[in-house]
Amino acid sequence: MAKLVYGLSQSLDGYVDHMKLGPPAPAAFRHFIGLVRGAAGLIYGRRTYEIMRYWEEDLPAWDAEDREFAVVWRNQPKWVVSRSLKSVGPNSTLVADDFETVIRRLKAELAGEIQVAGPVLAQSLTEAGLIDEYRLYLRPVVLGGGQPFFAGPRPPLHLVASDLIADDLIRLTYVPA
Repeated sequence: MAKLVYGLSQSLDGYVDHMKLGPPAPAAFRHFIGLVRGAAGLIYGRRTYEIMRYWEEDLPAWDAEDREFAVVWRNQPKWVVSRSLKSVGPNSTLVADDFETVIRRLKAELAGEIQVAGPVLAQSLTEAGLIDEYRLYLRPVVLGGGQPFFAGPRPPLHLVASDLIADDLIRLTYVPA
């Protein structure tokens, strides 16, 4: 049985705007490459998927790590929960209806970690009792506004680990209490 893990980088005040946070430091980026490489699959909401489609085509300005991440990301199976999208890219499956049933099936059929990204989707999965672990990657930035990590009320959580990932990135790992 797979474990559903919701994790995103966020500011100290709880916002997940990746454009304002900026790119991760090299050590943090290597961590995320390994995280995606080891995942059983990736589940995105529409907005997060549209951001991540950046990795579908190589860009001339990319360095070796950008290219490596793109290859790893492209090779992972992806499920995109959206009622507004009509299609998704390669190695991706559109989940337009009854996403809870689809994700319960994925958890039962796959082994390892299924990574979830997207605060609104994560909130729906939290309400359905499907998130097994929350990973808050804290960056030393205060944004003062934007999309919060928790799109609704924060569920009762229990801290199980804290790790220094890079000089500017700490991971706090929680499970439902």
